Amino acid sequence: MPSEIITLQLGQCGNQIGMEFWRQLCAEHGISPEGKLEPFATEGSDRKDVFFYQADDQHYIPRAVLLDLEPRVIDGILKSPYKHLYNPENVYISKDGGGAGNNWAQGFYQGEKLYEEIFDIIDREADNGDSVEGFVLCHSIAGGTGSGMGSNILEKLNDRFPKKLIQTYSVFPMTNEVADVVVQPYNSVLTLKRLTENADCTVVLDNTALNRIATERLKKATPTLAELNQLVSTIMSGSTSTLRYPGYMNNDLISLISSLIPTPRLHFLISAYTPLTSDNTESEVRKTTVLDVMRRLLQPKNVMVTTAARDRNVTHCYVSILNIIQGDVDPSEVHKSLMRIRERKLADFIPWGPASIQVALSKKSPYVTTQHRVSGLMLANHTGISSLFDRICDHFDKLIKREAFVENFRRLPMFKDNLDEFNDSREVVQQLMDEYRAATTKDYVNFGNTQTGQTEQA
Repeated sequence: MPSEIITLQLGQCGNQIGMEFWRQLCAEHGISPEGKLEPFATEGSDRKDVFFYQADDQHYIPRAVLLDLEPRVIDGILKSPYKHLYNPENVYISKDGGGAGNNWAQGFYQGEKLYEEIFDIIDREADNGDSVEGFVLCHSIAGGTGSGMGSNILEKLNDRFPKKLIQTYSVFPMTNEVADVVVQPYNSVLTLKRLTENADCTVVLDNTALNRIATERLKKATPTLAELNQLVSTIMSGSTSTLRYPGYMNNDLISLISSLIPTPRLHFLISAYTPLTSDNTESEVRKTTVLDVMRRLLQPKNVMVTTAARDRNVTHCYVSILNIIQGDVDPSEVHKSLMRIRERKLADFIPWGPASIQVALSKKSPYVTTQHRVSGLMLANHTGISSLFDRICDHFDKLIKREAFVENFRRLPMFKDNLDEFNDSREVVQQLMDEYRAATTKDYVNFGNTQTGQTEQA
Protein backbone atom coordinates (compact mmCIF):
# COMPACT_ATOMS: atom_id res chain seq x y z
CA MET A 1 0.00 0.00 0.00
CA PRO A 2 1.65 3.28 -1.01
CA SER A 3 2.02 5.85 1.79
CA GLU A 4 1.97 9.09 -0.15
CA ILE A 5 3.65 12.22 1.12
CA ILE A 6 2.66 15.77 0.17
CA THR A 7 5.45 18.35 0.15
CA LEU A 8 4.68 21.99 1.04
CA GLN A 9 7.32 24.54 0.01
CA LEU A 10 7.01 27.88 1.78
CA GLY A 11 8.75 31.17 1.11
CA GLN A 12 12.03 31.90 -0.61
CA CYS A 13 14.14 29.33 1.25
CA GLY A 14 11.48 26.58 1.22
CA ASN A 15 10.97 26.85 -2.52
CA GLN A 16 14.70 26.91 -3.25
CA ILE A 17 15.46 23.78 -1.24
CA GLY A 18 12.27 22.17 -2.58
CA MET A 19 13.42 22.83 -6.15
CA GLU A 20 16.77 21.10 -5.46
CA PHE A 21 14.95 18.19 -3.82
CA TRP A 22 12.75 17.58 -6.87
CA ARG A 23 15.73 17.91 -9.20
CA GLN A 24 17.50 15.19 -7.18
CA LEU A 25 14.41 12.93 -7.10
CA CYS A 26 13.91 13.25 -10.87
CA ALA A 27 17.55 12.23 -11.43
CA GLU A 28 17.27 9.27 -9.03
CA HIS A 29 14.06 7.92 -10.57
CA GLY A 30 14.98 8.54 -14.21
CA ILE A 31 12.35 11.25 -14.75
CA SER A 32 13.13 14.04 -17.25
CA PRO A 33 12.67 17.75 -16.34
CA GLU A 34 9.35 17.62 -18.26
CA GLY A 35 8.13 14.74 -16.07
CA LYS A 36 8.53 12.00 -18.68
CA LEU A 37 10.06 8.68 -17.74
CA GLU A 38 13.39 8.27 -19.51
CA PRO A 39 13.62 5.24 -21.87
CA PHE A 40 16.33 3.65 -19.68
CA ALA A 41 14.17 3.86 -16.52
CA THR A 42 11.15 1.78 -17.51
CA GLU A 43 12.21 -1.26 -15.48
CA GLY A 44 12.67 -0.78 -11.76
CA SER A 45 11.44 -1.64 -8.29
CA ASP A 46 11.37 1.96 -7.04
CA ARG A 47 8.21 3.52 -5.65
CA LYS A 48 7.69 6.78 -7.51
CA ASP A 49 4.11 7.08 -6.28
CA VAL A 50 5.18 8.14 -2.77
CA PHE A 51 6.26 11.56 -4.04
CA PHE A 52 4.82 11.66 -7.60
CA TYR A 53 1.53 10.84 -9.29
CA GLN A 54 0.82 10.32 -13.00
CA ALA A 55 -1.22 12.74 -15.06
CA ASP A 56 -3.62 11.61 -17.79
CA ASP A 57 -0.82 11.75 -20.34
CA GLN A 58 1.41 9.58 -18.07
CA HIS A 59 3.68 12.48 -17.05
CA TYR A 60 4.97 12.30 -13.49
CA ILE A 61 3.89 15.26 -11.35
CA PRO A 62 5.31 15.96 -7.86
CA ARG A 63 2.88 15.90 -4.94
CA ALA A 64 4.11 19.41 -4.15
CA VAL A 65 2.43 22.69 -3.22
CA LEU A 66 4.49 25.83 -3.86
CA LEU A 67 3.48 28.82 -1.73
CA ASP A 68 4.99 32.29 -1.49
CA LEU A 69 3.90 35.86 -0.81
CA GLU A 70 6.24 37.31 -3.44
CA PRO A 71 6.77 36.00 -6.97
CA ARG A 72 10.56 36.13 -7.46
CA VAL A 73 11.64 32.58 -6.49
CA ILE A 74 8.60 30.75 -7.88
CA ASP A 75 8.91 32.74 -11.12
CA GLY A 76 12.51 31.52 -11.32
CA ILE A 77 11.32 27.90 -10.88
CA LEU A 78 8.63 28.38 -13.55
CA LYS A 79 11.24 29.69 -16.00
CA SER A 80 13.68 26.84 -15.30
CA PRO A 81 13.95 23.59 -17.32
CA TYR A 82 11.59 22.06 -14.70
CA LYS A 83 8.72 24.48 -15.45
CA HIS A 84 6.48 21.72 -16.93
CA LEU A 85 7.12 19.33 -14.03
CA TYR A 86 4.81 20.96 -11.48
CA ASN A 87 1.03 21.11 -11.46
CA PRO A 88 0.29 24.83 -12.17
CA GLU A 89 -2.83 24.60 -9.96
CA ASN A 90 -0.55 23.83 -7.00
CA VAL A 91 1.42 27.08 -7.30
CA TYR A 92 0.13 29.91 -5.14
CA ILE A 93 1.61 33.41 -5.14
CA SER A 94 -0.14 36.17 -3.18
CA LYS A 95 -2.07 38.56 -5.44
CA ASP A 96 -0.45 41.73 -4.09
CA GLY A 97 3.00 40.06 -4.28
CA GLY A 98 4.40 42.29 -1.53
CA GLY A 99 5.90 39.51 0.60
CA ALA A 100 5.94 39.45 4.39
CA GLY A 101 8.79 41.96 4.79
CA ASN A 102 10.76 39.45 6.91
CA ASN A 103 8.13 39.95 9.61
CA TRP A 104 6.68 36.83 11.28
CA ALA A 105 3.46 38.61 12.29
CA GLN A 106 2.85 39.79 8.71
CA GLY A 107 3.41 36.25 7.37
CA PHE A 108 1.08 34.76 10.02
CA TYR A 109 -1.59 37.37 9.28
CA GLN A 110 -1.38 36.71 5.52
CA GLY A 111 -1.68 32.97 6.20
CA GLU A 112 -4.87 33.70 8.16
CA LYS A 113 -6.29 35.80 5.30
CA LEU A 114 -5.37 33.33 2.55
CA TYR A 115 -6.41 30.26 4.56
CA GLU A 116 -9.31 29.23 2.29
CA GLU A 117 -7.36 29.51 -0.97
CA ILE A 118 -4.28 27.69 0.37
CA PHE A 119 -6.24 24.84 1.94
CA ASP A 120 -8.31 24.38 -1.22
CA ILE A 121 -5.05 23.37 -2.90
CA ILE A 122 -3.85 21.21 0.04
CA ASP A 123 -7.23 19.45 0.38
CA ARG A 124 -7.37 18.71 -3.35
CA GLU A 125 -3.85 17.27 -3.25
CA ALA A 126 -4.72 15.17 -0.16
CA ASP A 127 -7.91 13.84 -1.81
CA ASN A 128 -5.88 12.95 -4.88
CA GLY A 129 -3.89 10.32 -2.94
CA ASP A 130 -5.13 6.83 -2.06
CA SER A 131 -3.56 6.79 1.41
CA VAL A 132 -1.71 9.99 2.28
CA GLU A 133 0.60 9.30 5.21
CA GLY A 134 1.71 12.83 5.96
CA PHE A 135 3.08 16.20 4.98
CA VAL A 136 6.63 17.43 4.59
CA LEU A 137 7.11 21.17 5.08
CA CYS A 138 10.23 22.95 3.75
CA HIS A 139 10.86 26.41 5.18
CA SER A 140 13.23 28.77 6.96
CA ILE A 141 12.44 29.90 10.51
CA ALA A 142 14.08 33.34 10.26
CA GLY A 143 12.29 35.24 7.48
CA GLY A 144 8.65 36.24 7.13
CA THR A 145 6.78 33.84 4.84
CA GLY A 146 8.45 30.54 5.77
CA SER A 147 8.31 31.34 9.47
CA GLY A 148 5.04 33.31 9.84
CA MET A 149 2.86 31.78 7.16
CA GLY A 150 4.59 28.44 7.82
CA SER A 151 3.57 28.65 11.50
CA ASN A 152 -0.03 29.39 10.55
CA ILE A 153 -0.18 26.48 8.09
CA LEU A 154 1.42 24.15 10.67
CA GLU A 155 -1.30 24.97 13.21
CA LYS A 156 -4.07 24.55 10.63
CA LEU A 157 -2.62 21.29 9.24
CA ASN A 158 -2.56 19.83 12.72
CA ASP A 159 -6.23 20.73 13.28
CA ARG A 160 -7.38 19.65 9.84
CA PHE A 161 -5.41 16.39 9.53
CA PRO A 162 -4.90 15.24 13.16
CA LYS A 163 -4.05 11.65 12.14
CA LYS A 164 -1.44 12.58 9.51
CA LEU A 165 2.26 12.96 10.28
CA ILE A 166 3.86 16.37 9.85
CA GLN A 167 7.60 16.41 9.23
CA THR A 168 9.49 19.65 8.61
CA TYR A 169 12.88 20.45 7.11
CA SER A 170 13.57 23.71 8.92
CA VAL A 171 16.52 25.92 8.03
CA PHE A 172 17.87 27.73 11.12
CA PRO A 173 19.67 31.08 10.68
CA MET A 174 23.34 31.80 11.28
CA THR A 175 23.69 32.87 14.90
CA ASN A 176 27.40 33.67 15.04
CA GLU A 177 27.36 36.67 12.71
CA VAL A 178 25.46 39.90 12.24
CA ALA A 179 22.03 38.85 10.97
CA ASP A 180 20.69 39.94 7.58
CA VAL A 181 17.29 40.39 9.23
CA VAL A 182 17.30 42.35 12.49
CA VAL A 183 14.11 40.69 13.79
CA GLN A 184 15.45 37.21 13.01
CA PRO A 185 15.51 36.17 16.73
CA TYR A 186 11.82 37.17 17.12
CA ASN A 187 10.81 35.23 13.98
CA SER A 188 12.83 32.19 15.08
CA VAL A 189 11.42 31.95 18.64
CA LEU A 190 7.81 32.47 17.46
CA THR A 191 8.26 29.71 14.84
CA LEU A 192 10.01 27.38 17.31
CA LYS A 193 6.91 27.44 19.51
CA ARG A 194 4.79 26.16 16.58
CA LEU A 195 7.38 23.56 15.59
CA THR A 196 7.42 22.29 19.19
CA GLU A 197 3.64 22.09 19.49
CA ASN A 198 2.46 21.18 15.97
CA ALA A 199 5.15 19.16 14.17
CA ASP A 200 5.76 15.44 14.70
CA CYS A 201 9.36 15.62 13.54
CA THR A 202 11.68 18.52 12.66
CA VAL A 203 14.92 17.93 10.80
CA VAL A 204 17.09 20.89 11.81
CA LEU A 205 19.35 22.34 9.09
CA ASP A 206 21.66 24.93 10.60
CA ASN A 207 23.03 27.54 8.19
CA THR A 208 26.16 27.99 10.33
CA ALA A 209 27.01 24.28 10.04
CA LEU A 210 26.07 24.11 6.33
CA ASN A 211 28.48 26.98 5.59
CA ARG A 212 31.22 25.31 7.66
CA ILE A 213 30.78 21.99 5.84
CA ALA A 214 30.79 23.66 2.40
CA THR A 215 33.96 25.58 3.32
CA GLU A 216 35.90 22.81 5.08
CA ARG A 217 34.66 19.60 3.43
CA LEU A 218 33.84 20.79 -0.08
CA LYS A 219 36.64 23.40 -0.15
CA LYS A 220 34.39 26.30 -1.21
CA ALA A 221 35.88 29.66 -0.24
CA THR A 222 32.50 31.44 -0.32
CA PRO A 223 29.69 28.89 -0.69
CA THR A 224 26.79 29.97 -2.90
CA LEU A 225 23.12 29.48 -2.00
CA ALA A 226 22.87 26.80 -4.70
CA GLU A 227 25.72 24.82 -3.10
CA LEU A 228 24.13 25.03 0.36
CA ASN A 229 20.75 24.02 -1.07
CA GLN A 230 22.42 21.04 -2.74
CA LEU A 231 23.65 19.90 0.70
CA VAL A 232 20.09 20.19 2.04
CA SER A 233 18.64 18.24 -0.92
CA THR A 234 21.24 15.49 -0.29
CA ILE A 235 19.91 15.15 3.27
CA MET A 236 16.28 15.23 2.12
CA SER A 237 16.72 12.64 -0.64
CA GLY A 238 18.86 10.43 1.64
CA SER A 239 16.30 10.50 4.45
CA THR A 240 13.50 9.50 2.05
CA SER A 241 15.48 6.81 0.19
CA THR A 242 13.99 3.89 2.16
CA LEU A 243 10.49 5.16 1.28
CA ARG A 244 11.33 5.29 -2.43
CA TYR A 245 13.42 2.09 -2.61
CA PRO A 246 11.53 -0.01 -0.07
CA GLY A 247 13.09 -2.92 1.75
CA TYR A 248 11.62 -5.01 4.53
CA MET A 249 11.98 -2.22 7.14
CA ASN A 250 11.61 1.55 7.43
CA ASN A 251 9.56 1.79 4.27
CA ASP A 252 7.08 4.33 5.58
CA LEU A 253 7.47 7.63 7.40
CA ILE A 254 6.10 6.48 10.76
CA SER A 255 8.58 3.59 11.06
CA LEU A 256 11.41 5.97 10.16
CA ILE A 257 10.71 8.59 12.79
CA SER A 258 9.00 6.63 15.58
CA SER A 259 12.25 4.92 16.56
CA LEU A 260 13.99 8.31 16.86
CA ILE A 261 11.46 10.21 18.97
CA PRO A 262 10.85 8.94 22.52
CA THR A 263 8.47 11.67 23.73
CA PRO A 264 6.36 14.19 21.76
CA ARG A 265 8.51 17.27 22.42
CA LEU A 266 11.92 15.73 21.80
CA HIS A 267 11.39 15.60 18.05
CA PHE A 268 14.19 17.87 16.75
CA LEU A 269 16.65 15.78 14.74
CA ILE A 270 20.19 16.46 13.58
CA SER A 271 21.60 14.95 10.40
CA ALA A 272 24.97 14.04 8.90
CA TYR A 273 25.99 12.71 5.50
CA THR A 274 29.16 11.10 4.19
CA PRO A 275 31.04 11.03 1.88
CA LEU A 276 30.19 14.49 0.58
CA THR A 277 30.86 15.62 -2.97
CA SER A 278 29.53 18.48 -5.01
CA ASP A 279 29.12 18.60 -8.78
CA ASN A 280 32.55 19.99 -9.53
CA THR A 281 34.70 18.72 -6.66
CA GLU A 282 36.35 15.40 -6.13
CA SER A 283 35.80 13.67 -2.83
CA GLU A 284 38.67 13.36 -0.35
CA VAL A 285 37.37 9.91 0.56
CA ARG A 286 38.91 7.21 -1.62
CA LYS A 287 37.51 3.97 -0.17
CA THR A 288 34.22 3.47 1.65
CA THR A 289 33.38 0.58 3.96
CA VAL A 290 30.33 0.40 6.20
CA LEU A 291 32.51 0.88 9.30
CA ASP A 292 34.22 3.96 7.81
CA VAL A 293 30.91 5.49 6.84
CA MET A 294 29.31 4.84 10.24
CA ARG A 295 32.36 6.17 12.08
CA ARG A 296 32.43 9.34 9.97
CA LEU A 297 28.74 9.98 10.57
CA LEU A 298 29.49 10.32 14.29
CA GLN A 299 32.18 12.97 13.73
CA PRO A 300 30.93 16.49 14.59
CA LYS A 301 32.53 17.93 11.42
CA ASN A 302 30.04 16.00 9.26
CA VAL A 303 26.96 17.00 11.27
CA MET A 304 24.67 19.65 9.73
CA VAL A 305 23.99 21.34 13.09
CA THR A 306 26.45 23.12 15.34
CA THR A 307 25.83 21.65 18.79
CA ALA A 308 27.79 21.85 22.02
CA ALA A 309 29.19 18.70 23.63
CA ARG A 310 28.83 20.40 27.01
CA ASP A 311 26.91 23.42 28.26
CA ARG A 312 25.92 24.61 31.73
CA ASN A 313 27.59 21.59 33.33
CA VAL A 314 25.48 19.24 31.21
CA THR A 315 27.22 16.54 29.18
CA HIS A 316 25.14 16.03 26.07
CA CYS A 317 24.43 12.64 24.56
CA TYR A 318 22.48 10.80 21.89
CA VAL A 319 18.86 9.85 22.55
CA SER A 320 18.65 7.71 19.40
CA ILE A 321 20.44 7.21 16.08
CA LEU A 322 19.24 5.88 12.73
CA ASN A 323 21.80 5.32 9.99
CA ILE A 324 20.54 4.88 6.45
CA ILE A 325 23.29 3.10 4.53
CA GLN A 326 22.99 3.24 0.75
CA GLY A 327 24.85 1.06 -1.69
CA ASP A 328 26.18 -2.43 -2.15
CA VAL A 329 26.29 -3.65 1.46
CA ASP A 330 26.56 -7.07 3.06
CA PRO A 331 24.39 -7.13 6.25
CA SER A 332 27.19 -8.95 8.12
CA GLU A 333 29.39 -5.84 7.61
CA VAL A 334 26.74 -3.80 9.41
CA HIS A 335 26.75 -6.15 12.42
CA LYS A 336 30.57 -6.06 12.67
CA SER A 337 30.61 -2.25 12.40
CA LEU A 338 28.03 -1.86 15.17
CA MET A 339 30.07 -4.18 17.42
CA ARG A 340 33.23 -2.13 16.75
CA ILE A 341 31.46 1.20 17.47
CA ARG A 342 30.05 -0.23 20.71
CA GLU A 343 33.45 -1.58 21.82
CA ARG A 344 35.17 1.75 21.17
CA LYS A 345 32.31 3.71 22.77
CA LEU A 346 32.24 6.18 19.86
CA ALA A 347 28.79 7.48 20.85
CA ASP A 348 27.48 8.46 24.32
CA PHE A 349 23.85 7.55 24.89
CA ILE A 350 21.18 8.57 27.39
CA PRO A 351 21.28 6.69 30.72
CA TRP A 352 17.51 5.92 30.77
CA GLY A 353 17.02 4.06 27.48
CA PRO A 354 18.59 1.48 25.18
CA ALA A 355 21.93 2.57 23.68
CA SER A 356 21.57 1.41 20.13
CA ILE A 357 22.29 2.58 16.63
CA GLN A 358 19.60 1.40 14.25
CA VAL A 359 20.57 0.74 10.66
CA ALA A 360 18.36 0.79 7.58
CA LEU A 361 19.80 -0.52 4.32
CA SER A 362 18.68 1.19 1.15
CA LYS A 363 19.37 0.67 -2.54
CA LYS A 364 21.13 3.35 -4.52
CA SER A 365 19.53 4.81 -7.61
CA PRO A 366 20.78 2.88 -10.66
CA TYR A 367 20.50 6.06 -12.77
CA VAL A 368 22.86 8.30 -10.78
CA THR A 369 26.55 7.50 -10.92
CA THR A 370 28.45 8.12 -7.69
CA GLN A 371 32.14 7.94 -6.89
CA HIS A 372 31.52 5.72 -3.86
CA ARG A 373 30.39 2.17 -3.21
CA VAL A 374 28.73 3.05 0.09
CA SER A 375 27.29 6.31 1.41
CA GLY A 376 25.49 6.99 4.67
CA LEU A 377 23.02 9.39 6.22
CA MET A 378 22.53 9.73 9.96
CA LEU A 379 19.33 11.05 11.52
CA ALA A 380 19.87 11.43 15.24
CA ASN A 381 18.16 12.84 18.29
CA HIS A 382 20.90 14.56 20.31
CA THR A 383 20.39 16.61 23.48
CA GLY A 384 23.08 19.08 22.29
CA ILE A 385 20.46 20.63 19.98
CA SER A 386 19.38 22.66 23.02
CA SER A 387 22.57 24.74 22.67
CA LEU A 388 21.33 25.93 19.25
CA PHE A 389 18.01 27.00 20.80
CA ASP A 390 19.99 28.65 23.57
CA ARG A 391 21.91 30.84 21.11
CA ILE A 392 18.67 31.94 19.42
CA CYS A 393 17.08 32.75 22.81
CA ASP A 394 20.12 34.82 23.88
CA HIS A 395 19.70 37.06 20.83
CA PHE A 396 15.94 37.18 21.45
CA ASP A 397 16.36 38.22 25.10
CA LYS A 398 18.69 41.08 24.18
CA LEU A 399 16.17 42.51 21.71
CA ILE A 400 12.98 42.02 23.72
CA LYS A 401 14.54 43.55 26.84
CA ARG A 402 14.67 46.90 25.04
CA GLU A 403 11.53 46.17 22.99
CA ALA A 404 13.67 46.84 19.93
CA PHE A 405 12.03 46.69 16.47
CA VAL A 406 8.60 45.67 17.81
CA GLU A 407 6.70 48.48 16.01
CA ASN A 408 6.11 46.43 12.87
CA PHE A 409 4.71 43.62 15.02
CA ARG A 410 2.38 45.98 16.94
CA ARG A 411 0.69 46.97 13.68
CA LEU A 412 -0.79 43.49 13.27
CA PRO A 413 -3.78 42.01 15.13
CA MET A 414 -1.90 39.43 17.22
CA PHE A 415 0.39 42.04 18.82
CA LYS A 416 -1.92 45.09 18.75
CA ASP A 417 -2.92 44.97 22.43
CA ASN A 418 0.13 43.35 24.04
CA LEU A 419 3.32 41.37 23.42
CA ASP A 420 2.17 38.27 25.32
CA GLU A 421 2.80 36.02 22.32
CA PHE A 422 6.55 36.77 22.58
CA ASN A 423 6.61 35.74 26.25
CA ASP A 424 4.52 32.59 25.61
CA SER A 425 6.79 31.50 22.76
CA ARG A 426 9.93 32.16 24.79
CA GLU A 427 8.50 30.08 27.63
CA VAL A 428 7.69 27.13 25.32
CA VAL A 429 11.25 27.17 23.91
CA GLN A 430 12.67 27.37 27.46
CA GLN A 431 10.63 24.31 28.47
CA LEU A 432 11.93 22.52 25.37
CA MET A 433 15.56 23.31 26.32
CA ASP A 434 14.91 22.23 29.92
CA GLU A 435 13.46 18.93 28.70
CA TYR A 436 16.45 18.24 26.43
CA ARG A 437 18.83 18.94 29.33
CA ALA A 438 16.74 16.76 31.65
CA ALA A 439 17.02 13.96 29.05
CA THR A 440 20.74 13.69 29.88
CA THR A 441 19.94 12.58 33.45
CA LYS A 442 18.84 9.21 34.82
CA ASP A 443 15.58 10.51 36.28
CA TYR A 444 14.28 12.00 33.01
CA VAL A 445 11.50 9.40 33.12
CA ASN A 446 9.98 11.40 36.02
CA PHE A 447 10.47 14.77 34.25
CA GLY A 448 6.77 15.23 33.37
CA ASN A 449 5.64 14.36 36.91
CA THR A 450 7.99 16.84 38.58
CA GLN A 451 6.88 19.57 36.14
CA THR A 452 3.19 18.90 36.91
CA GLY A 453 3.86 18.88 40.66
CA GLN A 454 5.60 22.27 40.48
CA THR A 455 2.72 23.75 38.42
CA GLU A 456 0.09 22.53 40.90
CA GLN A 457 2.02 23.99 43.85
CA ALA A 458 2.34 27.32 42.06
